Amino acid sequence: MPPSPDAPLSLPALLTLCTSLPPHDSAARQAIALREATLTKPPASLGQLEDLTQWLGGWQHRSTPRLDAVQVLIFAGNHGMIAHGVSPWPMAVTAQMVDNFRHGGAAINQIARTVGARLDVICLNDLRPTADFTTAPAMTEHDFLHAVATGFNAVPPDCDLLCLGEMGIGNTTAASAMAAALTGRAGPDWAGHGTGLDDAGARRKAAVIDMALHRHAHALGNPLDIARRLGGYELAAMLGATLGARHKGVPVLLDGFVCLCAAAPLAMLNTPGKGLAHTQLSHCATPDGHTSTLATLLGLPPLLGLGLRLGEGSGAALAVSILRAALACHTGMATFGQAAVSTPQA
Repeated sequence: MPPSPDAPLSLPALLTLCTSLPPHDSAARQAIALREATLTKPPASLGQLEDLTQWLGGWQHRSTPRLDAVQVLIFAGNHGMIAHGVSPWPMAVTAQMVDNFRHGGAAINQIARTVGARLDVICLNDLRPTADFTTAPAMTEHDFLHAVATGFNAVPPDCDLLCLGEMGIGNTTAASAMAAALTGRAGPDWAGHGTGLDDAGARRKAAVIDMALHRHAHALGNPLDIARRLGGYELAAMLGATLGARHKGVPVLLDGFVCLCAAAPLAMLNTPGKGLAHTQLSHCATPDGHTSTLATLLGLPPLLGLGLRLGEGSGAALAVSILRAALACHTGMATFGQAAVSTPQA
């Protein structure tokens, strides 16, 4: 039974949900590939667009995919480690930007409108911050499971595509700490300049991550415990939403580094290529290259570059345009027979 925010799962039950993942619909993918072969173009000449159409249909379980209901979900949360100066922005900006989203004034509002996507913003724990992860786990087990369940249940079952985004001052530090723990590396390997840190600030951020890794070293063998101890409420909710989408037959666009780190435990709990097979990564153009490093490790090549590093779901929403174009070509192009175009000579 799906988790409920009012009755969170136990960690063992969540682990079962994470490792009992439904597969894609191979018959739908095959039907899409067969139609592609009849369209008026050389074989595979639309490249990745053809792969994306099969990906959409396979995870929607439809031989003719659709993008009638595209949902952008932004999860917002705050972080206790912000007291260590890991961000140049005050914690109050999280709530201020949530208000901005709700009043239509952010970049994501404009991009979502251009691609015909619905946008909803969900605040976790009433924006009360996590514990400082250098001294305690970021979340209690109860609060972690509640956040995961909130994300799981936020995914509309009739959604055709889910775009994930986040807002949370300090969350690049939480994401970097998770990446370091999941890959067995250290703070300096993952700590970047975030939303405007200078070099001294980036070194301080790396030191804070190393403090957290040392504090929780005894419990970093389990990806879900890594997410609980080093992540944040909004990251846990994005993990839950990614998991919920898989169980509800909804393909997902992940938005950059923080989203990728939030979903990474699902990849680590399954055989390579399985846990995040229903996702695509929108972009990876960060100044420090950390997203591209993690994307390579998880086998998720990005769809976009463009120097995007804003967060808030902006890259994921922008990538919807690519999927709409891929689908339009697949459903709208004439076949060789319909257009009376000669096929290649044998």
